[in-house]
Amino acid sequence: MRARAVSFVVLLGIAFGSGATGQDAPLFTTDFPPEEFAARRAKVMDAIGQDGIALVQGAGLQEGYSRFRQSNEFYYLCGVETPNAYLLLDGASRRTTLYLPHRNVRREGSDGKLLSADDAELAAKLTGVDAVAGLDLLPEHLARYGSSGQTRALFTPLLPAEGLSVSRWGPLQAVGQAAADPFDGRPSREGAFARSLRERFPWLEVKNLTPTLDAARLIKSPREIALIKRATRLACLAILEAMRSTEPGLVEHELDGVSRFVFYRHGAQGEAYYSLVASGENAWYPHYAARKRRMRDGEMLLMDHAPDFGYYMSDITRMWPVNGRFSPEQRELYGFYLATYRAILKAIRPGATKQTVMEEAAAEMDRILAATRFSKPAYAQAAKAFVEAYRESAKRGGLGHWVGMSTHDVGQDTLLRPGMVFTIEPQFRVPEEKGYWRLEDLIVIGQTKAEVVSEWLPMEMDAIETVMREPGILQRYPRDAGDPGRP
Repeated sequence: MRARAVSFVVLLGIAFGSGATGQDAPLFTTDFPPEEFAARRAKVMDAIGQDGIALVQGAGLQEGYSRFRQSNEFYYLCGVETPNAYLLLDGASRRTTLYLPHRNVRREGSDGKLLSADDAELAAKLTGVDAVAGLDLLPEHLARYGSSGQTRALFTPLLPAEGLSVSRWGPLQAVGQAAADPFDGRPSREGAFARSLRERFPWLEVKNLTPTLDAARLIKSPREIALIKRATRLACLAILEAMRSTEPGLVEHELDGVSRFVFYRHGAQGEAYYSLVASGENAWYPHYAARKRRMRDGEMLLMDHAPDFGYYMSDITRMWPVNGRFSPEQRELYGFYLATYRAILKAIRPGATKQTVMEEAAAEMDRILAATRFSKPAYAQAAKAFVEAYRESAKRGGLGHWVGMSTHDVGQDTLLRPGMVFTIEPQFRVPEEKGYWRLEDLIVIGQTKAEVVSEWLPMEMDAIETVMREPGILQRYPRDAGDPGRP
């Protein structure tokens, strides 16, 4: 026993004392070269001007046994995945300084190596920043900006940062809920950071960097689009496998497991958002996520799920019959919805405004509605209401939502320009039967046309039925004999 203990101590000493990392993993992303991050930072420095500095706070270390994931805002500017890092951009000198914590030897021995302030030369070479310093030097460096006696503008993101499976609205809602809770009332991390900057450095005028970052993120680079397309392909492969596996008697969460298996099998680092697997009337609730219901013969199933692949997302939805065959009523309603959905896809093109696309699609929907005969008055009424609601939403330009580093990505624009990425997901409801229909595809605006990246994933009824006749992974790996797949 003592010999084993001595051996362990020797090995521990070698791991720490020799500087061995004990891992074979890159310390910096291979998805983007340093030059692309530098170009993004240059846009920020152009926006803040020579009198401005920008300070971006990275994500802190997560609690519990979860893999660290950097915030979108910080990763976008430098690609560094070390917790508690900061980035300072000087508009006058056009230099970038990365501030990192010093090495935590004990943590490295447990979790593996991370870039630290003690790797300054290596970190600068990998990331392309101009300088790397210890986090302890950041307050001193900020204080120096008061030496001229003039007020300098300090830009920092004031809206909550986006993390894993997070879009802008989520953390904003959390801030509001915390403020409304009489036993909570905590400020956001960004709010506390801004207040601390104002208190410690009153000669720095704190301004909001969020609009600048949002505008930069709206137009995607070719490498960003490649990652989004990869995330989209994985989403499509996952939904395709779920189609094959679907049969009456399954519990919704089983298809969630199929989907996530496909994601991780192909290198995703997580989910873009929790899976929406909604059978029967559960589909009526657009963000239903309990996944506890057992699917029944004769019902429709909606599935909406996509991965986080290298900090870039997708968002894809399909619907199909649980038993693999569309009933006459399902064919009637789905067929009408699919025709109107394709009218929207057809109208999307570079150079058009969202409003123009929607107005053209609404005109085509009118023709589809006029040519369709419904078996029930309730269906005809629902279809008419759907077209009228879509025409009304055209006035607001509510075509869809942007996709990028978050599922509902940031940015504001009405003109469709090359490099924009978004989805459409019009919702058709039949209230009398609590019926709900939704499809969703990812679209990339190119120089001459719009590319529907996910169009190869079946949405035509005959194609869906053909796929569902193929064996799925759940049929090859049935439940354990003692497990009823409890709802």
